[in-house]
Amino acid sequence: MEKLDIFKTSLQETYPPFSLSAALQALWYDAKGDWDKAHDLAQEKEDLAGNWVHAYLHRKEGDQFNASYWYRRAQQPVCCLTLDEEWEEITKSLLNQ
Repeated sequence: MEKLDIFKTSLQETYPPFSLSAALQALWYDAKGDWDKAHDLAQEKEDLAGNWVHAYLHRKEGDQFNASYWYRRAQQPVCCLTLDEEWEEITKSLLNQ
């Protein structure tokens, strides 16, 4: 089973796995529908991963201006994928770090 599949399976649980970084926990909570908790976690550590998730979350929120700022901080291009595709791309990338 690949890492992404294990991550997705963990969404059936009440809490994310303890071993996840703050950025991955943010993506976990986002997938569970808790945008506010995801946003809090994405802001917890201002590193490239957290900034990338932060950008995605603001894009999802519909705040493209703010999202663009966080994409620059994350050193990532503004995403043109669907939100689901972007979530998966970020999650895969962070799981493989």
